[in-house]
Amino acid sequence: MEPAMCKTKLVLSFTGSLLNKAVSFIVFSFLDLFDFLLCMLYKVADFFIEAEWKPCYCSSAKEAITSSGKILVSEQGKSKIVCLTSSKLHLEEISDTLYTRPSVVSEVSKQTVNELKRLKVDGNVAQSCERIKKGTVRSTFTVNSTIIEMLQDEAHEVVLFIHGFISSSAFWTETLFPNFSSASKSTYRLFAIDLLGFGRSPKPTDSLYTVREHLDMIEKSVIEPNKVKSFHIVAHSLGCILALALAVKHPGSVKSLTLLAPPYYPVPKGAQASQYVMRKVAPRRVWPLIAFGASMACWYEHISRTICLLICKNHRVWEFLAKLVTRNRIRTFLLEGFFCHTHNAAWHTLHNIICGTANKLDGYLDAVRNHVKCDVNVFHGEDDELIPVECSYNVQRKIPRARVKVIEKKDHITIVVGRQKTFARELEEIWRSSSGHEPSENHH
Repeated sequence: MEPAMCKTKLVLSFTGSLLNKAVSFIVFSFLDLFDFLLCMLYKVADFFIEAEWKPCYCSSAKEAITSSGKILVSEQGKSKIVCLTSSKLHLEEISDTLYTRPSVVSEVSKQTVNELKRLKVDGNVAQSCERIKKGTVRSTFTVNSTIIEMLQDEAHEVVLFIHGFISSSAFWTETLFPNFSSASKSTYRLFAIDLLGFGRSPKPTDSLYTVREHLDMIEKSVIEPNKVKSFHIVAHSLGCILALALAVKHPGSVKSLTLLAPPYYPVPKGAQASQYVMRKVAPRRVWPLIAFGASMACWYEHISRTICLLICKNHRVWEFLAKLVTRNRIRTFLLEGFFCHTHNAAWHTLHNIICGTANKLDGYLDAVRNHVKCDVNVFHGEDDELIPVECSYNVQRKIPRARVKVIEKKDHITIVVGRQKTFARELEEIWRSSSGHEPSENHH
């Protein structure tokens, strides 16, 4: 009886997988065409409203980037941009997934847009030169992120909390912060950061949201003004990549590194790193739903722009409707993280951080293993359908001292939400062990 059941299970699994692939092919072929049509629609609208064809990544990286006063530089298959400021040049690395996402209509789209560009090229060149002469090209922005801090008079150790993609500092402040013990609140300064472009932080339109820009924001908003000499880091999902980059940049300052669902996919030899990771994170499948959402966000520039226009611009209305329909059963902080971002921030952060660092993560992990002398703890939800558990074990293979804990019956979000009391105790134990002392008691 058991062999028969196993055979039936295998047949059902195979049939389901085949059906998922077939339906996904049809759905994503339609979405390819729809995104192409939206591209044309936005270009026509921009032309009539602002009298110019606004570039996008459907045509080429060069057109999209140089229009903002940044120069594209390519060398041996790697793309970088040079940002011109009044005092210095910044070399930024960008992901080729921004402008290379093969689809059924991509070639048709490029040919059409290039023809439109040819008709306007002389006028655009003249306008660009005039803007540079007048000094109106903007390529810098003011860093002034929103930081949610829990601080007591006696606090002295610092903890940085870095959220994931399309999230905010509320992911931590509404879950963990209320559940830390009074002793911990008097011992640690807890900084929950709204990453650049998310939550209540600035959302500069001329930023490409690269690793350097995100790290600069964290340093200028937290580390430098508070004269932080050492700190613990807690990071979730995409935030794990920034946590590793920050640890590598400040190897002697990190006291403990706690990563939740780190998106680390070792790239096979000979594969194009950013493209490989994009297909892992966004596999162009309709099921599971979280993978479908990731695929929509990663593959379709104009569909995601439309969703942002419809939802993020009217986030208060959607939050009200959600609370009305669910009778407040959904916590508003999850909605806030989803609604409070711009398309520009989400699009560039997704590609330049998750995909664009694919060829850097091995180096980050090697540096943490060899030069960052701190405890490394990794948590992962057993039922995580977005970032597989294998990613955490991949981290452990690179950093053998890392401790991996897989949480049963928890996914990408419920690894924190719903078990915040337990996780707060786990973090306190990690910090206590790393610091070599017990938190002081609060006598208030």
